[in-house]
Amino acid sequence: MGFLDSIIAAFSPQAAYKREAFRRAYEELRNYDAGSFNRPNQNWRAINQSAEQTDCFSRDEVRARARDLERNSDVLNAVVGPFRRNVVSGGFSMQAKTENPELNKELEHVWKRWCKARNCDVTGRQSLMTIIRMAVQRKKVDGGILFVKRYTKGGIVPFKLQMIEVDELDSSVMVPRKASNKVVGGIELDKTNAPVGYYISQYDPQGFNLGNPVYVEAKDVIFYFSIRRPSQVREMSDMAPTITRVRDVNEFMLAVSVKERIEACLSVFIKKGIPTTGLGRGNDQNVTRTSYDGKMISPGMIKELNAGDEIQVVNPSGQGTDATAFTKVQQRLIGAGQGLSYEATSRDMSEATYSSARQGMIEDDMTYEEEKALLIEVLDEIYETFVISAVLCGAVNIPNFWSDVERYLAHEWTQEPKPWIDPQKESNANKTALQTGQKTYKQIAAENGRDWRDQINDMAEIIEYGKSKGIDMTPILYGIQQQEVTNGQGSDEEQGN
Repeated sequence: MGFLDSIIAAFSPQAAYKREAFRRAYEELRNYDAGSFNRPNQNWRAINQSAEQTDCFSRDEVRARARDLERNSDVLNAVVGPFRRNVVSGGFSMQAKTENPELNKELEHVWKRWCKARNCDVTGRQSLMTIIRMAVQRKKVDGGILFVKRYTKGGIVPFKLQMIEVDELDSSVMVPRKASNKVVGGIELDKTNAPVGYYISQYDPQGFNLGNPVYVEAKDVIFYFSIRRPSQVREMSDMAPTITRVRDVNEFMLAVSVKERIEACLSVFIKKGIPTTGLGRGNDQNVTRTSYDGKMISPGMIKELNAGDEIQVVNPSGQGTDATAFTKVQQRLIGAGQGLSYEATSRDMSEATYSSARQGMIEDDMTYEEEKALLIEVLDEIYETFVISAVLCGAVNIPNFWSDVERYLAHEWTQEPKPWIDPQKESNANKTALQTGQKTYKQIAAENGRDWRDQINDMAEIIEYGKSKGIDMTPILYGIQQQEVTNGQGSDEEQGN
């Protein structure tokens, strides 16, 4: 019975009883158990709000706790580390696709030089791939990060990146530059809630806010974060669903560690047989007694005690709690909450078979691919800004660039393939898929992080060079035994011998 019902009951118990009866009848009419307020759900109260209303009051606290666990929790780093490594891996390689081979080579050459720390980072400390790795980790822990385009002097192209943490968005700004706009969480939005500018707080190297936030137009900012609801404006830590569980594991392991240390301790107490003070026969005040203060037990020690003293040993017995089962369950749930398998976050393969490990890797790759797709959108904008800057400053000469911009911005990203669990099985599977038409050579090359045209050109170059030296490289490239080529005979096993 609620507060209002209690007041009514004080004046009219019958009216309060009717209200309670009607309320219970109403609850029984609900069609969804998840929407009822019966005994299992009676303390579960939730309200519908916009994404920003839901997030704004918890965002800073969740981010602070995630960072604390990042610094101190091996369990959280066991999630963040594999995620970052698998998303970025060895980095992304850019291949220009302008239909002009010479221009492609020139663009790729200039891009490779620009990706070095002194050319792409305003601080000159990080290469582009180092920045990308940091961005993936910051998004996982903090919820997002901002890439700010800076057009500065120095470097081969007057375009560099400045990395801004989400903390630096000034949430205190309330008045927009344009009356029809609004400011939410340090971001100015237009009528359609599209960002038009960002208010960046200014900090000194020691982290003190200098005031007077700087306004940066949205066209010069790439906000890298996950949008989960249409009404979402700012970021929320990707680790939010699993932070409490990670904290529980840390607290549990600390308790187990303390218990084990206590059980490993050996304590000795001295029981006095004869009173050292007071009146009575046998109490010789002239007897010199040894003090045990500061004495320690050492291996093989033989020590004479005072007359009448007795040693009592406290040796805690019992076996420490087996934390394996608990931590396994928790790590499975933590990994599942982040879309990852237990094996990916724990590196425990003791219960995995080839099939289960392969299936787990497939599911994990789907999680990584979602993040890669979002990250490639960031890289696309960075590359396009780079090309335009390179053309404007004359680092790359494209006479008719502005007449067909999209054509000259064409490119794609490739990554080195992951090492196989069982290379032979993977190779046989690809061979079978190719022979049965389930996959094309182009698909297999793409899965291996290669361009199929480049791969064919490489093979043709090897074969041609081998012929010039009098060596037939075809059997080596295509896996044909030399004996089969020269004699047309297979092995004894193939001939049925």
